[in-house]
Amino acid sequence: MWEAVGNSSPGTTMLVFDRVTTLKQHLRKLERQGLRIGFVPTMGALHDGHLSLIAQARARAEVVVASVFVNPKQFGPTEDLARYPRDLEGDRSKLASAGCDVLFVPSVEEMYPPGFQTEVEVTQASQGLCGAARPQHFKGVTTVVLRLFSIVHPHVAVFGEKDYQQLTVLRTMARDLGLDVEVIGAPLVREPDGLAMSSRNVYLSPEDRQRALALSRGLRQAEARFAAGERRGAALVDAAQAELSQVGLTAEYLELRDAENLEPRAEARGPVVLLVACRVGATRLLDNVIMGRVSS
Repeated sequence: MWEAVGNSSPGTTMLVFDRVTTLKQHLRKLERQGLRIGFVPTMGALHDGHLSLIAQARARAEVVVASVFVNPKQFGPTEDLARYPRDLEGDRSKLASAGCDVLFVPSVEEMYPPGFQTEVEVTQASQGLCGAARPQHFKGVTTVVLRLFSIVHPHVAVFGEKDYQQLTVLRTMARDLGLDVEVIGAPLVREPDGLAMSSRNVYLSPEDRQRALALSRGLRQAEARFAAGERRGAALVDAAQAELSQVGLTAEYLELRDAENLEPRAEARGPVVLLVACRVGATRLLDNVIMGRVSS
């Protein structure tokens, strides 16, 4: 365990743990005091989108816990595990400044001890979209998140809406297993130029970054068509596809789905989400827009 100075709460420090046993001991003490725990799991390389999740957790809990763990189980054999961006010192500083109370930075061996053989799978919500291109991905996500939930015992866990299928999968897991945790989706955060914030944006060359803006432009075009009364799914998809085609991009998928359960939708009736995945150069980017959602 280390202590990191600079927590935004006056007179406090952010505690950093790398062992499951010591983290559990600390958090169980807080539980016995009746404190509400908010949790933000991450893979590090943090940006303002991640820090917005910390703010959401802070608004809902008295203690905010974050984790930084690049989970090997959610990467396929040909994916970018080895080159996934890592900046633990920078992450610690950002989290402390954002008001995080506890940071968990386990090793792979700590998360998956010798003999670990359990996997958790959500069968339906993980199909199609990213699940088609990355067939083992969501099994790795649900396995690590359930493991983290069992360690942290959060009352609320916050995930970003940019990874919308992941959010839906985790909500489904929590519901189906009767977990005592509220899974919150935080709004997608964009760069000033409209690009959805992602740790993988650092891979983009200046030229590819300009081309990548077609994703958000296309989604805005679809959203404008929806606002003007268009409800045909094919027309909304075509509006987004036109922007991709202008810069020579081919979507891995570009689909209209139900915003609650991700079932395909031919028409935008009720809350729906238009999701896109696209490789720009060697970088795989995700984006989406939610339409028809009633503001709370």
